[in-house]
Amino acid sequence: MADADAGAAPEPAPEPAPEPPLEPGVVPLEPGIWPASTRRLSCGDLSVGGVGLVDIAAEHGTPANVLDLAEFRARCENYRRALPDTEIAYAGKALLTRAVVALVHEQGLALDVCSEGELALAVSAGFPVQRIILHGNAKPPTLLSLATKLRVGRIVVDNLDEIEMLARAAHRTAPQPVLVRITPGVDAGTHRAITTGTEDQKFGLSIKSGAAAAAVRRILALPALRLVGLHCHIGSQVSAVEPYVEAVRRTVNFLAAVRDEHGVTLEQLNIGGGHAIAYTPADAEMRIDRLASAVRGALGHSCAQHDMSVPRLTVEPGRAIAGPSGVTVYTVLNVKHAGARTWVAVDGGMSDNPRPALYGARYIARLVGRVSSAATEPVTVVGRHCESGDILIDSVRLPADVHVGDLLAVPATGAYQHAMASNYNHTPRPPLVGVDNGRSRVLVRRETVADLLSRDVG
Repeated sequence: MADADAGAAPEPAPEPAPEPPLEPGVVPLEPGIWPASTRRLSCGDLSVGGVGLVDIAAEHGTPANVLDLAEFRARCENYRRALPDTEIAYAGKALLTRAVVALVHEQGLALDVCSEGELALAVSAGFPVQRIILHGNAKPPTLLSLATKLRVGRIVVDNLDEIEMLARAAHRTAPQPVLVRITPGVDAGTHRAITTGTEDQKFGLSIKSGAAAAAVRRILALPALRLVGLHCHIGSQVSAVEPYVEAVRRTVNFLAAVRDEHGVTLEQLNIGGGHAIAYTPADAEMRIDRLASAVRGALGHSCAQHDMSVPRLTVEPGRAIAGPSGVTVYTVLNVKHAGARTWVAVDGGMSDNPRPALYGARYIARLVGRVSSAATEPVTVVGRHCESGDILIDSVRLPADVHVGDLLAVPATGAYQHAMASNYNHTPRPPLVGVDNGRSRVLVRRETVADLLSRDVG
């Protein structure tokens, strides 16, 4: 569904060379977790996008976040193929930079943003405002004012209080298109910190309580707003299709109720994203082809039951595109044997990846840059920060001779790592390095201590 202004399609990447035989002591790559371009090199190195990770570390330092641009592009294309009649809106909160905006634009996708900074970044990178969807459970007046001034494509109403605020901000030249975010009452079975479809959480307007119906009535009464559809999102890291099917059924029931009460047929249905990826070999990932088939079937059947035309469908993948496209490289700072564990400390931690500390996210790691003949043993990979909870990987098998100066590579770090990085302990944030066709380039430069000091004006 690429737009005419999206630019010419990129040249296909050359076929990668076949994998060399495993050297003694080399552990095979875990399938489905590393970018498809990942290859084993001599001396235990890995290349991603045709660039060795040892070379990345030497040129750009560590920690370094690496983004395989071809992998990102291919994952966008996979969604377009699986859902050809569906609007694919990339969820920018997963990872958003000017280069990412350019890739999303090139692929003809829409773009979700949820803050003034994300909106400004998208606009500064030339993304068409009519393909922008603005989210947020608590949008400041300045954000609503900017969004309506720019005439963004759609604004998702998340609470009753913002309806009048949005109407006041909306410019009167034409009504602002809006979606109502409903809470369908569907539990996707994920961690409570990333569950968003149930009643007891901060997002959306409940169907059960009547808040969603009240929002529809208020919006329809305001000439400055134009209600075009509904939005729902049931959670993140969802690997089963059944919760989406149930969300579609309940949402279509509500669409029918809106039609019956107000005589209005809403044209759009956005069912969000949250599609699971594999961070470890034990993880289940969402099969996009199965999701597409199940959702289309449920949507068609439910609409037929209510004698309704099928609304235009939107899905919002973020993690499923960006996550598997990323790899992070760390340097080992020390190895400590204390208690029953071996602690391997690296030069990053919870400031560049807070996900393990926030909700127990799990990863794998791999020694790169040398081949070890030592047996592997379980170790705990920790960060450099002054917190006992600064644990990146609670248990992962690494060679028993791992030592200071070794490089570790962690896959599946493209989503919610660079985006959630902080300056805890006044630690500068790592760079984001793009790799493609054997070349690397800095997409976001490494932050410096000087950058941090420049903001402190007291």
